[in-house]
Amino acid sequence: MKHYKTAPFFCIIYLMVLVQPLQAQHTADTQTLSLEEIWKVVQTHNRQLKLSDLNLQQSQIEVVEAKDRRLPELTLGADLKLNSKFLLYDDGLFSSPQDVPVRNYGYAAGYSLNFNLFNGGKDRRNITMKKQEASRRQYEADLQRHSIKYHAAAAYFDLYKALHFHDFLTAEIQTENKQLTLIESLHKNGAVLKSDVLRSSVKVSQLELSLSQIDKKIEIARQRLNILMGRDPEAILIINYHDAILLDDIPPAPYSDYAAATLNKSPEYQIVNSNIKSSELNIKQIKTTLLPKVSLYSAYQYTYPQISFYPYSNDLWGFGQTGIKAQFAVDNLYKSRHSIARAQMIFSQAKEKADMKKDDILLQLKEAYLQEQQALESTATAEKNIAKSTETVRVIRNSYLHQEALLTDLLEAENALLEAKFNLTTAQTDAQLHHIRLLAIAGIL
Repeated sequence: MKHYKTAPFFCIIYLMVLVQPLQAQHTADTQTLSLEEIWKVVQTHNRQLKLSDLNLQQSQIEVVEAKDRRLPELTLGADLKLNSKFLLYDDGLFSSPQDVPVRNYGYAAGYSLNFNLFNGGKDRRNITMKKQEASRRQYEADLQRHSIKYHAAAAYFDLYKALHFHDFLTAEIQTENKQLTLIESLHKNGAVLKSDVLRSSVKVSQLELSLSQIDKKIEIARQRLNILMGRDPEAILIINYHDAILLDDIPPAPYSDYAAATLNKSPEYQIVNSNIKSSELNIKQIKTTLLPKVSLYSAYQYTYPQISFYPYSNDLWGFGQTGIKAQFAVDNLYKSRHSIARAQMIFSQAKEKADMKKDDILLQLKEAYLQEQQALESTATAEKNIAKSTETVRVIRNSYLHQEALLTDLLEAENALLEAKFNLTTAQTDAQLHHIRLLAIAGIL
């Protein structure tokens, strides 16, 4: 009998040993992430950023390709052919031809070399244009990175707010349920009316409905964050929402500092400036068509049979040439005028677009800066409202229990306190998010 009594004890020990590794694995899989840690995952696994990196690598390869075009053109060739009769018309086409004896087949092998000596700097400028395009794609990648980090922060703070709202509503439902129980007890004793019970019950139902809506927002925010991090949308995601937002971390920098940084580092502004440089290089590239082309060439070929020069021969022969060749396209003197005019028009458009983009970026910057200041002011106001609303709820609740106040006054005060809590969390997250947007626009995020 003692043997059977000790069996449950050993089963419990076995289950404890088995469950501990599973709990450790679950804890590792559900690591709590901060915003900075989420950003690190986003920069590594976000699909849009991976695509931007591939585009950047492509532009770097295109620069190498442009450099390869400056290398000499070397061709090796060979052919095998069947020859027809070699008819030589000494006295004209309608005379009897002379049949020159040649082999029925022939072959040739040789090389051809061409090296550009001068073409108006077209190849060199093409390399510069490819480098300029690579720089523009780098700016586009930086802009994409700032945008993704901002959207990740927006999703993070949406989840942060929703989780706080969930806690507020859960605590409020618990408080209201206790208060409903108390009001029902007072109603049984004849101290309050049935309408008070109904009002309190309706409020609990409304809070539960709001809690259900918040749960759905939490699910959507988690899925959006997982997608931005390149994870399974249904993966478990836990964030540090219990940590308070420290608005003291936001530096009190003046707007002029952000404006100066924007004009120097904003990727969006650098892109339009890059377009100006590219259009300017394009004008110079088109003008090279008005210059001659000079190249060094060399060719040598072994041919069988020899039927290119008189006297003809059925022997193998070799012939080559080396020299300098100059070309000038006369038609470009009148064809290139409209091409140059079009390129200059594109250049003027690029400058106008740069000025327009500058105004637009500075407007966005000013808007984000003022929104950040407004959110900081709203935070201070919300903190004061919470203190006042908390005291108001305490006073009215005591008055209601002593039959000195109406339930509607108490419910309104409780709603005002809950709204003040919502407003504080919203203002705190808005201040952080507007500051992040400010840094993203300025190109210093």
